[in-house]
Amino acid sequence: MQQRAINVILTGVTGTALAGMLVAGVAAASDDSAPSEQQNLSQQAQTTGQHKDAPKSSDRSEAKGDSAADTKRNKKDSRVLLSGTTTASYFWDDGSGVNGDTGAPAGGKPMQKGLFASPSWPMHTKVKVTYNGRSVTGFVGDRGPGRPSHKGIMLDLDTYTFRYLLDGKKPRNKYNAGGGEGHLKGIKWEVLKWGSGAGKKGKPRPFGS
Repeated sequence: MQQRAINVILTGVTGTALAGMLVAGVAAASDDSAPSEQQNLSQQAQTTGQHKDAPKSSDRSEAKGDSAADTKRNKKDSRVLLSGTTTASYFWDDGSGVNGDTGAPAGGKPMQKGLFASPSWPMHTKVKVTYNGRSVTGFVGDRGPGRPSHKGIMLDLDTYTFRYLLDGKKPRNKYNAGGGEGHLKGIKWEVLKWGSGAGKKGKPRPFGS
């Protein structure tokens, strides 16, 4: 009886010890796996962050590319093909017959601000004119001046452009620039783009030559 009781006690102690060892093993295994899971989560977060940042870099590259294209386009538009100086007169010829005008502009576009007349340049040539620090960019839309071009007057400007270059003001009306001036001497012209219409490229030539 006494020996059997001892065996029962030993069996109980041994079972308890084994259970304790199993619990400790499971806990140790859980502790060992925790850092690995944390590392995996950290790596995933870093990867996700990298993916989010990537479009920002791409956006900057695209913005830089757009800026470069705009700069290149502006340089191309501002290129001067030919320049010089002349004396300019003014006109407004809309086919109404007022002040002896001869009809609608020869270039096919209606009379307007920024429409100039040249004795020789191709129609629709883009031209910038400058006087007294003021500038206007327009286009050749008519022929003229006629006989004055043989005396060195190589540009006819619309009334609004003429008066603006003179003193920055507006004309009295379409047919009268006002300001007491009928000509602007020493006006600077710059050809920015040759037109595709009838006419001759190069320095302006007197009407009919």
